[in-house]
Amino acid sequence: MLLSGSPTRGQSTPFIKATDDGKLHIHSQPGSSMLITNKITPIFLFSSLALLLSACSDDKGADQTTATATPEEASCGTVTIADMNWNSATFIANVDMFVLEHGYGCDTRLVPGDTMPTGTSMIEKGEPDIAPEMWSNSLKEALDKGVQENRLLYAGKSLSDGGEEGFWVPRYMVEKDPSLATIEGVIANAELFVHPEDPDKSMFMGCPAGWNCQISSTNLFRALKLDEAGFALVDPGSGAGLAGSIAKAYEREQPWFGYYWAPTAVLGKYEMVKVDFGSGIDEAHHLECITKEDCQNPRPTMYPPSPVHTMATVSFAERSPAAIDYLNRRSFTNADMNGFLAWMEENQADGPVIAEHFLKNHEATWSQWVDADTAAKIKTALANL
Repeated sequence: MLLSGSPTRGQSTPFIKATDDGKLHIHSQPGSSMLITNKITPIFLFSSLALLLSACSDDKGADQTTATATPEEASCGTVTIADMNWNSATFIANVDMFVLEHGYGCDTRLVPGDTMPTGTSMIEKGEPDIAPEMWSNSLKEALDKGVQENRLLYAGKSLSDGGEEGFWVPRYMVEKDPSLATIEGVIANAELFVHPEDPDKSMFMGCPAGWNCQISSTNLFRALKLDEAGFALVDPGSGAGLAGSIAKAYEREQPWFGYYWAPTAVLGKYEMVKVDFGSGIDEAHHLECITKEDCQNPRPTMYPPSPVHTMATVSFAERSPAAIDYLNRRSFTNADMNGFLAWMEENQADGPVIAEHFLKNHEATWSQWVDADTAAKIKTALANL
């Protein structure tokens, strides 16, 4: 004879088993038993069952009392978070997953993502619920339409100062000659930036062929008339080649001048100074000409910050406003993110590892994004890792 029920979460359901020799056992969990009697009688069996069912009912009631979810936790439900295929995005996604799960009681799940397919899926299918790091300019028209149709909302800035692009020189060069922080100073000292293959030329390291930044960096090279100053634009061949050229120069403290962007591990590891063109930002000209291959008359302009937002579906916002409040507050500066990305690279860390490192070591930052009760839940969960 075997009597059993469906266990509740975190609870082992006792069951009664009569063996072939007529002995009755009560099992509270696999591998344990308590001998009740040597012989089974209907009266004793009925009494035993009544006591057992009463005990199970009491235990279940106790479990429900201690595990009752708050209304916010109950409404959060299952939450899908886009895990984009670059390091800063996977870092933020894993931070969000831990905070939403342990701070707000959400049932969180990471799903693979990338800018275009994730944005399109959120607009058309309402999933995933959250895209933690969306470079919104690349999909601005579609995202704005999703907002107007009450499908999406901008839930806050992932990067408080936006994505950053520019022409850079190493800090050690600026410390020796502060004028090198300006384009006039760079041009006046063009001979410092020796071309590796042509000693009669100076080197400007551009963006790899095929990347969008190759268009903008080439147009700004033309706008600043760097060719007239003796510079030649060099194609690094790849992102790794571009990063490697900075690393090589920095480790040897050699001159370097070229394009790069943030947040990146490179700018977290190597201190660089963005060269000031003295032009300010002409955002309209940047969008209408500098970023276009057919830009006929490029003018100098600093790169405008690239907006980087967290996007969320309206359906998620409606069922969990407290979680949306967290997303509105959660933001990183480029300088901080550069440092975290450098830590990831140095420690060969993936998303969960850097998220744990951040939450354990930077409480002063993340505790500002949540209320005191939520922070206490997160700290308890971290202590149990």
